[in-house]
Amino acid sequence: MRIGIFGGSFDPVHIEHVRLAEAAVESLALDALLIMPAHTPPHKTDKALSSDGDRLEMCRLAFEGCKKTQVSDYEMRAGGTSFTYLTCRHFRKLYPEAKLYWLVGTDMLRDFPSWKNPEEILSLATLAVCARNEPVALPEKEAEEFYARFCARFEVIAYRGGDVSSTRIRALAAAGEDISSFAGKRVAAYVADNGLYKIPHAKEALDLEKPSRRAHSVRVAVLAAERAAGLKIDEKRALTAALFHDCAKNLPSDSPRLEGFTPPSGVPAAVVHQYAGAYVAEHAFGISDGEILDAIRYHTSGRENMSLLGKLIFLADMLESGRDFEGVEELRAAFWKDKDSLDECLYLALSHMLNYLADEGKEAYPLTRKAYEFIEKEIRNKTERRTNNV
Repeated sequence: MRIGIFGGSFDPVHIEHVRLAEAAVESLALDALLIMPAHTPPHKTDKALSSDGDRLEMCRLAFEGCKKTQVSDYEMRAGGTSFTYLTCRHFRKLYPEAKLYWLVGTDMLRDFPSWKNPEEILSLATLAVCARNEPVALPEKEAEEFYARFCARFEVIAYRGGDVSSTRIRALAAAGEDISSFAGKRVAAYVADNGLYKIPHAKEALDLEKPSRRAHSVRVAVLAAERAAGLKIDEKRALTAALFHDCAKNLPSDSPRLEGFTPPSGVPAAVVHQYAGAYVAEHAFGISDGEILDAIRYHTSGRENMSLLGKLIFLADMLESGRDFEGVEELRAAFWKDKDSLDECLYLALSHMLNYLADEGKEAYPLTRKAYEFIEKEIRNKTERRTNNV
């Protein structure tokens, strides 16, 4: 008997999960594939997930009718951190004669040496690897290194994953967008009916924007959410700041929502909307988190000593996928370069902004120059500290 186990947080499950499951059943000639939503994934112990019940039900809806698959609540019933070696132990005892496979993507394959008790996992099951947005041959190139490390082989599932992620879906759902093309109609309906991933008033705020501006705000939210986890920024706070950051961009100056608003003196016209956005977010939509409001308030100009959330929104606004200017790809590379810091990217982005303004013969807003000077000094001091510690 050949049994596969497909684990994950599935928050939410999406169409690529289903397609991978179907491909695994075919490619590995499985007799059964267990879909295993984790209670608490080891790499997400500090992240708030949707309830076990919601994630389990979404999996049941998504995989219903998918041949040879069944949704298991084993890890949810077990509770605690859902370590793979413990799950493999359980199912090896349950099926002592079966050939067990544990499904992973190439990203998880590369992280596998950091998993708890990887050698024990490989003594109980064979890894089955699916490429995600990469050349299909890539896992095969890594087989030699994997064998040298573990004296074990992995199987490659004949399937190349599409560009869909649960993070992106959560961001789209928070914006009130239709997620059915990514999650499937049944899961999308469940998300909507149960208000999963909803951020109060976000859709209302986005409705104040022109279609092109709204699309930009959604792209900013997606990028901010994708980067937030590595920076240990709460995803919902990142999404809130991103989805509200341009809420006043298209409001006329006599809008009732701006009643009582007065921008600081000397603010260029192109920058006023950041202050107006923070005002509307607070007074019209009830956002009271000071760090979120500051991230909105300075998302265009930047300022000295920005919070990590402020840096994230400033950069996501500048680098979202719809932006196209000379040097943007270099800045995007810097955005992802350091796992837990945005300082280098912020320095490069502010430098780019100041150079652009100078080339255009425009005067830089003082806060932007101060932001640049502050981060330049911070980086210089970090470099000196590293040098002194060598």
